[in-house]
Amino acid sequence: MHGARQALLAEWPLLASVATTALFLLFGKGWLADLSNPVWFACMLGWLFGTILLSAFALVRHADCLAVQLGEPFGTLVLTLAVTGLEVMMIAALMYTGHGNPALARDTMFAVVMIVLNGLVGACLVLGGLRYHEQTYNLYGVNAFLAVIVPLAVLGLVLPNFTVSSAGPTLSPLHSIFLIVMSLGLYGVFLAIQTMRHRDYFVAPDAGAEEAEGADHPGLEIRSTGYHAGFLIAYLLPVVLLSKQLAVPIDFGIATLGAPPALGGLLVAVLILSPESLAAVRAALANRLQRSINLALGSALATISLTVPAVLAIGFITGKSIVLGLDPVDITVLVLSLVVSILTFALQRTNVLLGAVHLLLFLAYLMLIFEK
Repeated sequence: MHGARQALLAEWPLLASVATTALFLLFGKGWLADLSNPVWFACMLGWLFGTILLSAFALVRHADCLAVQLGEPFGTLVLTLAVTGLEVMMIAALMYTGHGNPALARDTMFAVVMIVLNGLVGACLVLGGLRYHEQTYNLYGVNAFLAVIVPLAVLGLVLPNFTVSSAGPTLSPLHSIFLIVMSLGLYGVFLAIQTMRHRDYFVAPDAGAEEAEGADHPGLEIRSTGYHAGFLIAYLLPVVLLSKQLAVPIDFGIATLGAPPALGGLLVAVLILSPESLAAVRAALANRLQRSINLALGSALATISLTVPAVLAIGFITGKSIVLGLDPVDITVLVLSLVVSILTFALQRTNVLLGAVHLLLFLAYLMLIFEK
């Protein structure tokens, strides 16, 4: 009885998210009708953003518990797929709420790639390098990640600018179907490599550098698989419902401040990646760079290979055009980031310098959001 009570107390974020969801379903339309008062606008945005972030951390906590139970690489895969599922549902909810931004999926995917390849990888390499000077990882696993990320990123975010069968930076139905099939097919092959045929590619080559299984998960209380899977779904549902509410203050803020539309994609990406980023940084500080890389590059790969098919499918169902192609400035930053990532992971050891380069590229991305 005491254990059950402690378990319920630990799930207080679910109570907060369910209560917030109920309140906004009942009164949200009136609360969000007039956001012209800056204080009221800040309260609504902060309340919704904070509740979704709290739920996301709790969701990832349960995914992390499943990760410990399943072991690597299955554990990291569960965590990555949970976060990607959250991302797809939030994008779908936000795209068709408010002004229905058809480029939100593109902006969010680009933001995820920039945060992961530059911000998160850079932070992990810098913090790990400062503490351990050099860190090692499995070169085969990183090459597998990049071998799939590079073509999918170019085909999904660059190619639409150059096709002539559809107007603007979009894809024709045939191109869209091909990209859906190719993205899912490549990701399916990658999963087979990661979980069956070459699992050793995604485990640190030096077993002595890895701590005992689960040692990098302090404070987690591992329970049954059904318990964690059930709560993972329970936390996901309020997030999806609140995403539609969050779209209103985000649209209002961007329109009122005259901010670039890409800022909405950045906010969604930050909201989604915060819990997983924290787990990756903690792993790097614990000298488990392989887990950090699996989390970071796994997020980028899952975002491109799963989000693109999802939003294109939504476009088919709703009959709306999906904008995927980046502008020339963003294409330059994307290509530069991919090239630098290939150079960074060309050798089996990393250091502070490599991390600093990625962080500077991330700062350049942030600057270019506001002025190009």
